Amino acid sequence: MTTPPPLVLYDGLCGFCDVSVQWLLSHDPDQRFQFAALQGETASAIVARNPLPPGLDSIILVTSVGTPDERVTWHSSAIFAICAELRFPWRALSWFGMMPRALTDLGYRTFARNRYLVWGRKDSCRIPTPGERARFLP
Repeated sequence: MTTPPPLVLYDGLCGFCDVSVQWLLSHDPDQRFQFAALQGETASAIVARNPLPPGLDSIILVTSVGTPDERVTWHSSAIFAICAELRFPWRALSWFGMMPRALTDLGYRTFARNRYLVWGRKDSCRIPTPGERARFLP
């Protein structure tokens, strides 16, 4: 049995999140990640299966999706785990995960609170291109 690919859940209405997904698509030549908007069916099912903080509006990384080993991380832990899956030099960003989580999560939450002010809010999720479609879940 093969392990399902890591799944990145993102806010499909956030301009910065959309740019981040585009960046990941272009910096993931091994196509390791799949993606799903937090507003979709896939994210709803994962949130129902896992005890997450109420109102969590964050990037979420899910590994071993749909298996007994399913693991969910969010905030800075998700960012560092995603970077660890990328090629060098981006993999080196995961080393910041050695810093105290309280500090890195504070930075993440501060940025996340202001992301709509800087990057705006979208009216709908972006439609993946035909070449990307297989990597996006509903």
